[in-house]
Amino acid sequence: MIEYPVSFVGLPIGNREDITRRALTVLESVDYVCCEDTRNTGMLLSHYGIKKPLISLHEHNETQRAPEIAARALAGESFAVVTDAGMPGVSDPGYRLIQELKAKEVAFTVLPGPSAVVTALVGSGLPSDAFFFGGFLPVKSGRKGAVLQAAVQASHTSIFYESPFRIVKTVQALTEIDPEVPICVARELTKVFETYHRGSAASLLEEFKAKPPKGEMVLLVGGQNAPRA
Repeated sequence: MIEYPVSFVGLPIGNREDITRRALTVLESVDYVCCEDTRNTGMLLSHYGIKKPLISLHEHNETQRAPEIAARALAGESFAVVTDAGMPGVSDPGYRLIQELKAKEVAFTVLPGPSAVVTALVGSGLPSDAFFFGGFLPVKSGRKGAVLQAAVQASHTSIFYESPFRIVKTVQALTEIDPEVPICVARELTKVFETYHRGSAASLLEEFKAKPPKGEMVLLVGGQNAPRA
């Protein structure tokens, strides 16, 4: 039974078995599923024997589509909102739709699910009592350098998403700031080739120069002023 017209549903970040029973119940019950990539979501739903009409909702059409979804929700239709992995609205589509729902006073709820940020934080072994999530690192070297400098000097652990095509240069930039700063690169979380690369910036730079890492990854930087155990 649907309690809210719109439900934002967290999905697995890699391993399909991480989906919750509540998420499956909502996906089975709603009228429509709004998703970032209809092919990816279609395969996940098919895996669990769920057949629902899919509505594409991604960064390029969310602004235009949000008013339509809000209006239809007010008219009595129900929607589940998902992204390809993780939580809608966290570095993925969902935020603009939430603003539209708030403006039109459409009730919505959020179903918790796997999080690459928290999973990587715990697995990194870096201080986890306080942390900062900065989303995707800037592409331009000047802005990226300023962000990394702040992360190195912070009193908490900083977490970022980074591309495998840029990770070596990013770790090199960290090494130039402080070669001994503790970092972790969490790769392919919850998947078959899940790996945590832990150590100083300098040590990981040597490791990655010899064998550049591949796959989706999360970069964590232990601030110089963060408390140590």
